[in-house]
Amino acid sequence: MRLVLTGGGTGGHIYPALAIGREVAEKEPGSELLYIGTKKGLESRIVPAQGLPFESIDISGIRRSLSLENVRTVIRFIQGVRRSKALLKRFKPDIVVGTGGYVCGPVVYAASRLGIPTLIHEQNVVPGLTNKFLSRYASGVAVSFEDSLPHFARVGNVKYAGNPVASTMVKANKAQGYASLGLAPGTPFVLVTGGSGGARALNDAVLAMLPGLVSLAGVHLVLVTGDRYYEQTAERVKALPADVAKRVHVLSYVNNMPEVLAASSMIISRAGASFLAEVTSLGVPAVLIPSPNVTNNHQQPNAESLAAAGAAEMILEKDLSGDGLLRSVSSIMRDAELREKMAKASRRLGTPNAATAIYEQMLELIHRK
Repeated sequence: MRLVLTGGGTGGHIYPALAIGREVAEKEPGSELLYIGTKKGLESRIVPAQGLPFESIDISGIRRSLSLENVRTVIRFIQGVRRSKALLKRFKPDIVVGTGGYVCGPVVYAASRLGIPTLIHEQNVVPGLTNKFLSRYASGVAVSFEDSLPHFARVGNVKYAGNPVASTMVKANKAQGYASLGLAPGTPFVLVTGGSGGARALNDAVLAMLPGLVSLAGVHLVLVTGDRYYEQTAERVKALPADVAKRVHVLSYVNNMPEVLAASSMIISRAGASFLAEVTSLGVPAVLIPSPNVTNNHQQPNAESLAAAGAAEMILEKDLSGDGLLRSVSSIMRDAELREKMAKASRRLGTPNAATAIYEQMLELIHRK
């Protein structure tokens, strides 16, 4: 297969694209892939590091208020379409797959104008602006949440496939997760993460609840702070009573998140779509605090979807406190039957075969042409 991937701005768009690329390479050895992104986006660093050919176009997002910058964006879009057409004519892909972000707009639109099959993948429950626009032109749409389907009711070929990053989790080694944390196998622990950059609100709430950890005998807590908050958080943990501090493990970043996640008893986290795909593929009970600082508040519907299924509890950041968080953690960690019930609900939402489902949808679109 000759495949063009496009998606950028955040890891939530980039990693699903890379997962699709890996699936194609495994299913069809000798396939040729090309990734089209922007020079300023995170993809310009992540994709070449994966050994994939990378080309760039210049594009920016539409502002929600009247602005001269929007005029420049329209001009960049037109130029981006022209540049994308040139790249596509040269590469001659069988299909173009977009996973979100502004860069997808001109690339997928250009492919549709050239008669090349196109597929867009939506990670969140509520579609982003670019994917809403592209759904009018794409040959097909794949969604990560079943709750997304009504948003694409007018699309002829839309399928609930899941998020392809989930497919990488099935091989996660739980024993390696414990070993990397210096914990004995089977040690119950709560994993807290605010994403790669960390989240101050989560860190502060967890620090406020830590004195209450003494009531949860034998339970450890792994707090992934993000680089910005590591030193100050580590200092505050050192000031805790020794019997609590010895059960709190403060890390700035986790390089082996699949293994650590597989070993965890429950998780406290934001509600980014790709991370939730990993959580549900492993069936980890969760307390979710969606970030209010994202476009269209898109994390809240993600969290609500898991909460409605019984796989998670949701706490809005405005309602977050140390006492409230401790109550949620205590109720879950003290009740093995509840944890198993949440884990089963989570696994029912998991889509470990998502990458394969998307690959099969791609073949269908190619053969249809």
